[in-house]
Amino acid sequence: MFFQLQFKRLRLVQASVIALGLMAGAALAQPWPSKAISLVVPFPPGGTTDVLARALGEKLSQSLGQPVIVESKPGAGATLGADYVAKSKPDGHTLLMGAVHHTIATSVYKKLPYDFQKDFAPISTVALVPNVLVVNAATPAKNVKELIALAKGTPDKLSYGSNGNGTAQHLIGTQFENNAGVQLVHVPYKGSGPLTSDLLGGQIAMSFDTITPVLQHIKSGKLRALAVTTGKRSTVLPEVPTLDEAGLKGFNIGTWFGVLAPAATPKDILVRLNTEMVKVIQSPEFRKRMEEIGAEPIGNTPDQMAAQIKDDTDKFARLVKDAKVAIE
Repeated sequence: MFFQLQFKRLRLVQASVIALGLMAGAALAQPWPSKAISLVVPFPPGGTTDVLARALGEKLSQSLGQPVIVESKPGAGATLGADYVAKSKPDGHTLLMGAVHHTIATSVYKKLPYDFQKDFAPISTVALVPNVLVVNAATPAKNVKELIALAKGTPDKLSYGSNGNGTAQHLIGTQFENNAGVQLVHVPYKGSGPLTSDLLGGQIAMSFDTITPVLQHIKSGKLRALAVTTGKRSTVLPEVPTLDEAGLKGFNIGTWFGVLAPAATPKDILVRLNTEMVKVIQSPEFRKRMEEIGAEPIGNTPDQMAAQIKDDTDKFARLVKDAKVAIE
C-alpha cells in the first residue's frame, strides 16, 4: 500500500511537471506580436522622424494586427531614445526609429551607453530626406553668396538651429562655417518642432534641417530656401540649388531614417518586420505620402541597412575629426 501511494504521488508530480512544461511551451510559442508595439522616436513630435514613424506605424498596425504606438523620447542628440531601446526586452515589441544622427553620435560623443553597430539589429531604411538651408523671411540674404557676405559682416551674430549637439544639422552647420570661412552661433534644440517655431519667430536666423518640417513654410513664403545639402536637387524643391552649385564644394549629406530593434531580437521576428515594412514602404500610397513631404522611400534589407550604418559611421568619423566637434 505504501509503495502504491508513493507511486501515485510520483505520477501526480510528473503530470504537474508536464502540464507546466506545456503551458510554458505555449507561452513561448504564442504568435508575435502579442501586444502593442512601441516605435520610439528619439526627437519631439513634429519633426521628420515623428512624421515618418506615424506614417509607417499606421500601415504596420494594419498588417501586423496590433497597434504600433509612436513614443517620443527626445534628448541628447537622439541618444537617450536609442539607449532606451538598446536596453529594452528584445522581443520585437520595442523598436527604434533611428536616423543618420546615430552614426554621427558614435564619433561626436566621447562616451555612449550603447554601441550603435553592436547593440541594434537593423530592420530596414524607411526613407532618405535631403537637408535644406533655410532662413527666416526677414533675413536680407536672398542666396548663399549673400548669406556668406552677411555672416562675414556680422561675425558671431547669425544663429542657426539644429536638432541637438552632434546631429546632422549641427555637423552640416560646422562644415558650412569651415567651407565658407564664417562664424555662426549654434543653437541646439531637442527636435525640429521647437527649432522650426523659433526659426519662424525670428529667434534664430537659419537652419540646415530636413525638408519635411519646413516645406510648407517655404511654400507659404515664411521661410526662404537657399540651398539643399545633398549632391543633387530635391524633387519637391527643384528650383533650389545644391550647396555645391552655390559655390561650396564637397557637400553631399542627406538624412536617412530607418527602424532597428535590440540586437538579441529573434531572427524570425526581424524577418517578419522587414517583410511587412518593405511592403508598406513600396506601396503606392506610402510612396505618395513620402513625395508630399520631400522624402525618398527606400525599403531595403537588414544587411543593406547595416552596411549603410557602417559606411556612414566611418564617413562621419572623418568629418567630425575635421570639424573638431566633441561632446562629453
